Amino acid sequence: MKTNLIYVFADQWRYQAIGYTKKDQVLTPNMDRFAEESLCFENAYSTFPLCTPHRGSLMTGKYPYSVGLWTNCKIGLEEKIMLKPQEICIGNVLQDAGYRTAYIGKWHLDSSEQNFVRHPVSGAVHWDAYTPPGERRQGFEYWLSYGACDDHLNPHYWADSPEQIRPGRWSAEYETDKALEYLEGRKAGDAPFALFLSYNPPHLPYELVPDCYYEKFRDLQIEWRGNVPEEKRTPEMETIARQYFSAIYGIDKQFGRILSYLKEKEMEENTLVVLSSDHGEMLGSHGLMSKNIWYEESIHIPLLMRQKNRIRAGRNGVMFASPDHMPTLLELLGLRVPDTCEGRSHAASVLGETEESPQHMFLCSYPGSPESVSAFAEQGMNHKAHGWRGIKTPEYTYVVTNGYMPEEKQEEYFYDDKNDPWQLHPRRVERDCKDDIIVECRKLLKWYLGMLGDSFLWEKDRE
Repeated sequence: MKTNLIYVFADQWRYQAIGYTKKDQVLTPNMDRFAEESLCFENAYSTFPLCTPHRGSLMTGKYPYSVGLWTNCKIGLEEKIMLKPQEICIGNVLQDAGYRTAYIGKWHLDSSEQNFVRHPVSGAVHWDAYTPPGERRQGFEYWLSYGACDDHLNPHYWADSPEQIRPGRWSAEYETDKALEYLEGRKAGDAPFALFLSYNPPHLPYELVPDCYYEKFRDLQIEWRGNVPEEKRTPEMETIARQYFSAIYGIDKQFGRILSYLKEKEMEENTLVVLSSDHGEMLGSHGLMSKNIWYEESIHIPLLMRQKNRIRAGRNGVMFASPDHMPTLLELLGLRVPDTCEGRSHAASVLGETEESPQHMFLCSYPGSPESVSAFAEQGMNHKAHGWRGIKTPEYTYVVTNGYMPEEKQEEYFYDDKNDPWQLHPRRVERDCKDDIIVECRKLLKWYLGMLGDSFLWEKDRE
């Protein structure tokens, strides 16, 4: 019997915000029990800590630059950002292998409809999009999704027509209802299934969380991480932290419903369950909010895999990058990995076998706001040669940043994450530095840039 797949991932959910890591003040009893039964990856990171780029890597097994997803699918850019239907995606491979495929929740991989039509029939506005049946669904048959909209308490979805579905419920609860409905609709003897369930919370707006979850945290005394500066430790920020933790508590409740169903239906042994996210959330660390920066709170993500009596529970320290998800999942399902995949399969490591893989990965970000892209264009400069690139290992983070505007100077940083886990004391590297570890970092970064054909400007002016 072929193994089923359920892949659950939440938006903007950081590694520190799951109970078993004992980092944040979250309550995640269902996820913690799942962790006890799962292989938990301690070094899973978002290669490009932004929604569309990570999701593109997840679906294609390729790096964001390779797949043309150098920023979010959005309006206001001359280039229309989208996951092109010509790409070979995990849904295509699963469908071709006889799997019934389903996608529920946030997609954010199709071009915003208002890039082409001021008033789309679907009613999609701003970065949102209705993806009609066909090749742009990348092999997913059952579809209940939307492009990008953050109205968590009053969400909308599209199925197979441009008519919006508005359930009037917190998005994660409704999406779990539909996921369970999809699973319950299967009949004995049906083909194996692959279900991707994409929750938008705990993505901002942070306040859009049901009171029933917020009540658990209303009076919580926030214990700030050691890299949150005093000026960020305000009553307003305390409220945001409580709201963030509340949304994760709500997600835990919904994930628990999925786990209960699998146990009740005796599907735990023939279903590979994966729990993850697309990137993290700074939540005041280093004085910052949101993501798209190289710090741990932004790039470090949860990644847990369970298939009872096949995958041994425990901790795994392999470096797991965004493009590695697709090849790993396919190999675990016994399917051929397409040659187009640039990521590395860690299936051998998942199954307890020896894996010889480098303990480093590539990190990146590119200027993506319309204002930034226009500023580079006005000076005849390639915006994709800027932003920042880096190398991550279990011990350190190395970054070269060219900034997001033309006038910014280049900076080079080295963080000793093992001895400085809060990343408060980076080493500012001079261009003429010849230290062995810096030389090796530069060599690795240049190798990744060459492999990807990345146009990153190495010799930009410094102070």
